[in-house]
Amino acid sequence: MFDKILIANRGEIACRVIKTCRKMGIKTVAVYSDADKDALHVQMADEAVHIGPPPSAQSYLLIDRIVDACRATGAQAVHPGYGFLSERRAFQEALAAAGVAFIGPDAHAIQAMGDKIESKKLAKAAGVSTVPGYLGVIKDAEEAVTIARDIGYPVMIKASAGGGGKGMRLAWNDQEAREGFTSATNEARSSFADDRVFVEKFIEQPRHIEIQVLADGQGTVLYLHERECSIQRRHQKVIEEAPSPFLDPETRKAMGEQACALARAVDYKSAGTVEFIVDAERKFYFLEMNTRLQVEHPVTELITGLDLVEMMIRVAYGEKLPLRQEDIQLNGWAVESRIYAEDPFRGFLPSTGRLTRYAPPADSRHVRVDTGVYEGGEISMFYDPMIAKLCSWGHDRNSAIAHMRGALDEFHIRGLSHNIPFLAALMANRRFVEGRLTTNFIAEEFADGFHAGDLPHDDPELLVAVAAAVHRRIAERDTLISGQLPGHGAVVGESWVVMLDGKPHPVVVRPAEKGYAVVVAGGEAITVRTDWVIGQPLFRGVVNERSVCIQIDRVGVGYRLLHAGARADALVLTPPGARLAALMPHKAPPDMSRFLLSPMPGLLASVAVSEGQEVKAGEALAVVEAMKMENMLRAERDATIAKIHTKPGSSLAVDQVILEFA
Repeated sequence: MFDKILIANRGEIACRVIKTCRKMGIKTVAVYSDADKDALHVQMADEAVHIGPPPSAQSYLLIDRIVDACRATGAQAVHPGYGFLSERRAFQEALAAAGVAFIGPDAHAIQAMGDKIESKKLAKAAGVSTVPGYLGVIKDAEEAVTIARDIGYPVMIKASAGGGGKGMRLAWNDQEAREGFTSATNEARSSFADDRVFVEKFIEQPRHIEIQVLADGQGTVLYLHERECSIQRRHQKVIEEAPSPFLDPETRKAMGEQACALARAVDYKSAGTVEFIVDAERKFYFLEMNTRLQVEHPVTELITGLDLVEMMIRVAYGEKLPLRQEDIQLNGWAVESRIYAEDPFRGFLPSTGRLTRYAPPADSRHVRVDTGVYEGGEISMFYDPMIAKLCSWGHDRNSAIAHMRGALDEFHIRGLSHNIPFLAALMANRRFVEGRLTTNFIAEEFADGFHAGDLPHDDPELLVAVAAAVHRRIAERDTLISGQLPGHGAVVGESWVVMLDGKPHPVVVRPAEKGYAVVVAGGEAITVRTDWVIGQPLFRGVVNERSVCIQIDRVGVGYRLLHAGARADALVLTPPGARLAALMPHKAPPDMSRFLLSPMPGLLASVAVSEGQEVKAGEALAVVEAMKMENMLRAERDATIAKIHTKPGSSLAVDQVILEFA
């Protein structure tokens, strides 16, 4: 077996590979850019090699730097993770020339499947069902429009070397085809150094279902069942699960056999994924093959009991797979939520900064966390904004969803915005729970974006009772403060008013066994049992025999409660204090409608207008680039540009003024 493996990646996937190498007794080498010098994967590895400045094009994408790092450390093999160089034929060839094993497929398979255009041709020749489309390289936007018209709208414009949702645009008309071609080529050039795009028919009401394959290059090719990846936003997967709630055994077997046929056609070796689009009648069409480990591989591991990274390492070392197709189990159900540094209440715009608090739920039989960050670490603007992958396992789908909801409640992140509220809303969505999924799910269920109103708490009295109990415990501590006059100690009152998001809830709070009895607005007593200690960010307890975990932040003299994705602000007052608070005037926020503000930290890529120009509602104003994605900012109303406050190439902070309207 290999003695030392270099991981040519960063973040959670680098940490994930290091964990398996430790289990196998293999030493590891990390590589890092300036931005990652204090990263978790660098701390976890046995050795670490600096490879360049923060931009990936100057560090993680430089083949020579990785090969030199192998030579300097004596690494015998390289695991590429996903993204970066994981699907570059030149990388595998450079490693082979240096006598270093590539933990992945051979160069010819990478080349054949890495090019989305050529892979579709090969798939068709191998008897795999493919989506109708134009597989030639498109020269310019006008040719893209012509091709789209011939195929028939809607169409998908996709980068030939793409992946991870980058370089993809959906077009329903000529204008969207022109804009989509331009954006897709720009993103493809930036992310993959390859600006070729192609066009294919967009299957309406589609599901995105993929088959995990594993091959040893010695005759054994297996499929490890499927993953449902239909919950996507901007073609980026958000929730994945295994198996799919839609497939029947016959379709699963047919898709698996076609995936294996394609793998055999290119003499595939290692783990890989064949992605399909499946329509409402369970007809499936080949999309692409990813010749690497997938982000969502943990759900497959949870239902099969296999360590895919270990399998990849053993195959790369030359070992034969010790499995047959009938040995592959399908045990229970697994769900994965991708936790991103983004603000779901502001159009999911990226959020960068320091993790001032970071405490994921503990790993257990039902919960798994793959992460590459730590408390005090930083989410950089240079890379993907993923914080962690949160996975749950249960005996069935409902159980897996329940464990996911509980784990999301426990995931404590502060210092930057994150998408946990949105993930919680998805887990509670009736259509999701029923398994009625398509890739249009998020666009249909949240057509007007995601708002706090999409997360009404199902039991406000629960939050009222917990806020009252927490306040009572704090008040009790105050009675123990030294220096009080004898006979004049503080007395804890029983009657309070909990102002929950501004609405008054009279309560009576009395001590009870292991907690408190809380009567809300003259109703029945709510029993709150807890060993919560003042200062703990997570309130764990049992409320009327229901186990709960609620995140609590102190905000001034009040509390912010987070539960099931919903946020509520609570202020606990005495009855006279509540009456006075009702008389306080409300301060209106300043009017910022005259300004175009940057919704995220990033780079001002371009400004499409000039001072004095009249613009119409919906017209493009500027493009802000962040996390390798272009974000178009448009006018919300007809206006005249009075002043441009910054210029292309400038770094922007959140809410920084870009331009001003007359």
